[in-house]
Parts: sequence; structure tokens; C-alpha cells
Amino acid sequence: MVSTSSTGGRGSTGGRGSTGGRGSSGGRRPRGKLDLDPVTVRKARSLARKVGRPIVDLAQQHTTVSVERATLRLGGLQGADADGIPWVNRLLDAVRGDVGIEHGIALPVWDSLVRGEADDLAVLAQKAAAGSVRFRVPEGRDLVRARSAARKQVGAGMKKVDARRRERERLVRKWGDPEQKPWIYLIVATGDIYEDIPQAQQAAREGADVIAVIRSTGQSLLDYVPEGATREGFAGTYATQENFRLMRAALDESSAELGRYVRLTNYASGLCMPEIAALAGLERLDMMLNDSMYGILFRDINPIRTFVDQRFSRQVHARAGIIINTGEDNYLTTADAVEAAHTVTTSQLLNEYFAKEAGLEDWQLGLGHAFEIDPEIPDSFRMELAHALLARELFPDAPLKWMPPTRHMTGDVFRGYLLDGFFNLAGALTGQGILLVGMMTEAVVTPWLSDRDLALQNVRYVLNAAGGLAEDFRPASDGFIAERARRVLAESIDLLEQIASDRDAAGDPPLLAAIADGTFGLMKRPADAGRGLDGVAAKAPEYFNPASEILEGER
Repeated sequence: MVSTSSTGGRGSTGGRGSTGGRGSSGGRRPRGKLDLDPVTVRKARSLARKVGRPIVDLAQQHTTVSVERATLRLGGLQGADADGIPWVNRLLDAVRGDVGIEHGIALPVWDSLVRGEADDLAVLAQKAAAGSVRFRVPEGRDLVRARSAARKQVGAGMKKVDARRRERERLVRKWGDPEQKPWIYLIVATGDIYEDIPQAQQAAREGADVIAVIRSTGQSLLDYVPEGATREGFAGTYATQENFRLMRAALDESSAELGRYVRLTNYASGLCMPEIAALAGLERLDMMLNDSMYGILFRDINPIRTFVDQRFSRQVHARAGIIINTGEDNYLTTADAVEAAHTVTTSQLLNEYFAKEAGLEDWQLGLGHAFEIDPEIPDSFRMELAHALLARELFPDAPLKWMPPTRHMTGDVFRGYLLDGFFNLAGALTGQGILLVGMMTEAVVTPWLSDRDLALQNVRYVLNAAGGLAEDFRPASDGFIAERARRVLAESIDLLEQIASDRDAAGDPPLLAAIADGTFGLMKRPADAGRGLDGVAAKAPEYFNPASEILEGER
């Protein structure tokens, strides 16, 4: 990859997938343009770890229906019944009805296969749906045989994920990466995958480096993953394994045509986060939207369900070499971008901790933030620069995902086009890694192809004219920008200290109490409510999951 560090330098890094341009010499990292106190930065990370660790402990103690279904998918189970319900759902429901999921689905399923109840997973799922097979938790020699069979079959699925990662690395070497950062990230989603494909290919020809296919509205609330290619979707296209395969193949054609590897993004949020992560690894997607709290705050998905699912899904992403994109930009659509700026930084620090604990590396952390300050506020652009530069310097080796204005787009396309130009300039000045293309028709219509062309022209002009300004941009250490950035960091530390010191009466992790109080995005989400809670189970002492074993590095 080509790197743009927080000091604006560019250059090839040499590490596998690495995006970090600094620190390779082994010397002490400079304090940067904002003169952030290293002790203060270490304190922020230490507090994030203190707040996040109880959540990790909670996630390790629980499983969910989606984690178990993802294990079946890695074991090779595909397809759906005549009603469109995936076989993984049918099989899990049958096992859950007989023995629950607290022991994991692998033991009862592969015990049935070893005992000859069916020849393969697909036949077993069909028999289970028909009620012609019953499940048990095996013991003794049957337990040993079931474990062995499950490890072998799920391990084969993980090897496919590994092979797709190696394939990506080979194609990046063959076709090359974009010559400059930030990568230009453009959304395509018509609802019809066969219409998405030509639009995505044209967007790549116009300069897009990353194509994101937005999911159909409401898919995050489905507790199953649809099957096959889909041609109907509202404000997006369904995320399915076949749609992933079709779009990846189309962008491979574009990559060969253009001589640069074009990346593909989709969404691993919602009730099926682990399953979609597994499908993304099997079909060689390159980036996935995966935020630790987005589903909780903006889709009212149960907090415990979300944290369990996101940990497993991020472990899959780490294994697959997928870059995650987090969703801090969404906070600023419901909370004020000035007053709530510190909650974005707090969430970034937590997302970093959760991601690294799950095995993701710096180059895989597309931490989100956005250009959402009301442009009528005096010095709004200076504050945007302060917030963007703070993120860049706190996470110097992460490919930050910089999001365009949406909340204050009024429908005036000329004003919107100018505002997007300022957004692009802020991204160039602060060395962002992934720049989502803003649309001047935001809040008016779903973008036309011509709108995308004009938006890409805006990006190209700014990056061509000012892309190198990052190396010249160095705010005064006692000036407005640096002071604002340090204030936001201090407020973030105060918030983390407050969360860490809270003692919940029920004994829940303090972060759950903070979420319930509406700390992030003004959304109050209690831990004992929300969608998907009934799909969570505390693990039994004998819990077994071969996918988790592999992802945790156990053999």
C-alpha cells in the first residue's frame, strides 16, 4: 500500500498490507503537528482498555445464534429452503430446540454426522427442518469424534478464507495500489445487483478506488442472511454471498482494465454480523463496515448481542485481511458536532482497543470521523481541521475513514458542492486514508451517475491541486487548531474516566451503563433490551466452537 502519514509524506511501506508510514526506523515517534503530550495519549489508551476489558470478558462468556450460524457457514453449509430461509437458520433452530446453544452448535451437529444421521450438512439441515432427526450433546468417545470432525470441516473453511487473502495480496502485487492517498471511496447501490455492477465499474473508471455497496434498508434487522443474487432492495442492495461474488468478479475485471486493484466494501453490522463477516472472507471483500456500537445506538440491537457478534466478526476480518470501517460519523447526525466531538474520539479509542484485542492490525483500522459541524458557526472549518488532525495524530498508522457532510446539506446543490470541496480540502490537509465522496444532491435525491461524476471531479481537483499541502500544513502549537484538538482529547479522557469510575448496581460493565444513559449519539440503549437479546446465550463450561479455536490461535 501507499501511505500518507500524519506528516503528509508518501511512500511505499513494504509490510504486508501496512498503511503506516512512520515508526519503521525504530526511533521515538515525534509529537506531531499538534504537540500532543505522549503521557496524555497513553493515558487515553489505558482508560479505553480499562473501559473495554470488561466488555471483552462479557463477550468471551457468551455466544449468539449468529456466531453459531457463522460456524456452520465456515463448515460449508449454504443454500435455503423453498421459503428462502437459509439452511443454517433451519439447522440452528432445530439444535437449539433440542439442546440449546450454550454448548455451541458444533458438537451436536457433527455428532449427528459422525453417527450417520446424514451424509453432509445440507442433508442434515433438511432432515432437521423436517423434524426427522434429534440432537444431543455427545459425551466420552462420541464427544472426541465430534470435536475432531468439526475441527476438520470448519478448518477447511478457514483455509478457504486464508486462500482468498493470499489471492488479494497476489492481485495487489500484480495490478498495484492507487498512486496516492486518500483512497477515493464511492457508494453504489440501486437495489439490483445487476444494475450495481456497471455503475460500480464506471465509478472505478472515473477514479474510485473503493466501491461500497450499501445494504438494503432494514437488512441489519433481519436475523438471517438472504441467499442468491437479488434484484430488489430499498435504498440499497441486499448483502448476500452471491452478490458479494458477482461484484468482486466485476471489480476484478475493472482492476485488470485499469491496472490498479479496486477494493470492495460491504456491511458486517446488524443481527448477522458474524455470518456476513465469514461470507466476506470467503468471497474476498476488502473492507467491511464494522463498528462496536453502531448497531446498538442506531438499530436498537441488544448491546450484549452486538459486542459478542462484533468480537467474533472482527476476528474473522483479522484472519481475512479485511479493513474495517467504524461508524463514529453517525454520532454527529444526532448530536452536535462541536459539543459531542469528544464522544467521537472516545469511540475511536474504544474501537481501536476492541479491534486490536480481536487481532486486527493498525493498517486494518479504518476509524471513522466526519465533517459535520454547522458551516454557519464561525471558525467551523478550523474546528474541522482540529478534529481531523487529532484523529490523524492519535492513530498515525490507521487508514482513517473521512466522511462528508450530510446533516447540514440543505438541498442547495451549489452550496453543497462548495461544502464538499471544503471537506475534500480538510481530508487532503490532514492526511486522511479513506475519503468518502460527498454528493451535492445529498438530502435531495438518490445520486444520478452524473452527480457521481461531478463529485469525483471535485475530489480529483482538490487532491491534484492540494494533495501535497499536508506536508506544509503545520498549525501553531499555541493556536486555535492545536488548542481545540487538545481540548477535545482532554474531554475524551474525562469521559473515559467518568465511565470507568461508574459502578452499575447490576454489576454490568460500566460501558453498558454509559450506553444506557445516552452517552453516545444521545441514544439510550439498556443492556437488557433491544433486538436480538433472545439470541444470546451464556456459554456452558464445556462450550466448543472450532472456528473460535482457530481464530483465537488455539490448536
